[in-house]
Amino acid sequence: MRFLRLLLVLVILIALASQAARFLVVDHPEKSDAIVVLAGETNVRPARALELLHQGIAPRVVFDAETRDLIYDQRLTDIAQRYVNSLGEGNQISVCSIGGFSTNAEVDDVSRCLQSVGAHRVLIVTSDYHTRRAMTIFRHHLSQYQFSVAAARDPSRFGDAWWTNREWAKVTLDEWLKLLWWEVVDRWR
Repeated sequence: MRFLRLLLVLVILIALASQAARFLVVDHPEKSDAIVVLAGETNVRPARALELLHQGIAPRVVFDAETRDLIYDQRLTDIAQRYVNSLGEGNQISVCSIGGFSTNAEVDDVSRCLQSVGAHRVLIVTSDYHTRRAMTIFRHHLSQYQFSVAAARDPSRFGDAWWTNREWAKVTLDEWLKLLWWEVVDRWR
């Protein structure tokens, strides 16, 4: 009898673990006043935001770029601004300078940038595995805004069958630890 209970618990744990990556992903973009592309990844996230801009989901896009990041000898904010200037829709896109190195720290800078564009409904674009935590953090700190989230998918970094790929497993574990830390510690500070 004890063996059957242990086996049942093991089966339940395996079933839950198999869904661990799926739980992290929230992909429900809603019509918004602005799209905010969170700092961190600079290829897939901006491309997803431009796709949503072209679909008419929002009239404005804000690219977050960390002010302290240097790529060789160039500031990331300068690189981001040159990229925006090269786009045909550059007048609809701005760069928001971010000082913090975490999603939790990014919130204050995003709030400043959102005020300057007059947004109330905001669509967050971030990496697929980061969507649940990002949306939770922004809704917690900036309750005056309505947030939705769109997943920028990069199969080289993350996938639902996380146990089949070393990189996916590392990203899934790392994001779960960050989500738990947010829920247990940072949320209550």
